[in-house]
Amino acid sequence: MKTLGSLLAAFVVIAGLMAPAQAQDWPQQNIRIVVAFGPGGGTDIIGRILAEAMQQRLGKAVIIENKPGAGGILGNDIVAKAAPDGYTLGIMTAGQIIASVTKKTMPYDTLTAFAPVGQVATASLMIVTRPDFPASNVKELIAAAKADPGKIVFASPGFAATQHFAGELFKQAAQINLLHVPYKTTPEVINAVMGKHADVLFDTVSAVIGQVKSGQLKALAVTGKDRFPAVPDVPTVIESGVMPGYDVTTWYGFFAPHGTPAPVIAKLNKVLNDCLADETVRKRLVAAGVVVQGSTPEAFGQFMASEYKRWNAVREKAGIPQQ
Repeated sequence: MKTLGSLLAAFVVIAGLMAPAQAQDWPQQNIRIVVAFGPGGGTDIIGRILAEAMQQRLGKAVIIENKPGAGGILGNDIVAKAAPDGYTLGIMTAGQIIASVTKKTMPYDTLTAFAPVGQVATASLMIVTRPDFPASNVKELIAAAKADPGKIVFASPGFAATQHFAGELFKQAAQINLLHVPYKTTPEVINAVMGKHADVLFDTVSAVIGQVKSGQLKALAVTGKDRFPAVPDVPTVIESGVMPGYDVTTWYGFFAPHGTPAPVIAKLNKVLNDCLADETVRKRLVAAGVVVQGSTPEAFGQFMASEYKRWNAVREKAGIPQQ
């Protein structure tokens, strides 16, 4: 008669043999990607481009499910509570990390509830103002703010949005006082700047490039460490020489529920990176206003943790209370 110990040992061996087999057989059913924002936005567009490319490589349907709400928290919660089998994925963004640092309570732990799969893209923001605003570059904007503290209005498409925190970090790095006024949507805030109800806007290049090219808005700088391919003539904030450490980009990456088997995560990561290496896919992503950026699961997890720490420090220094 077998002892309890020998039965447990046998179970461990069988389980160890099953995990690689399950990963080898994955996927056996359709995969859903939860997009925590509405259709037509940047996250949705990137998700659909990559879902189509993944479907071609995996031979199973990869379906986008839009679950907007609470700055991405609603969609993330669906992924956090899903079965950890590789059939439910989500797309994390910088904005979702920022949303999580502004909340007193969360339905999940942002740093432990998920298994990172890989980063897929980044996108710089652009600092813009109306054509008649007296500053034409970062140095002149800082000088104007120091000459008239608290009078220059920087607007954003929402409290605790990436654009809001990019402005707060700019204020801290430049040691200036700008007045923040949040609006509800990107179109509203762009109209506010063009209509002289606000002075400065930090927003994605894709959101404001049309108005910059038409002359309705004036570009002062891009916020990433490198110039952005879509606007190569616009300098970075770092190039101003007065804010050497300022580097802000929004970003996108895939994740799965915590506990998803490591071999499945590895297979997902390989498929994603294969998609990102495809020239047709890359061109579609670039046309959507992003820079392609692949990574390993480990690197993406470390990056998410560093972003959480960074933006929570910005929140605390800015005196923004958790809600």
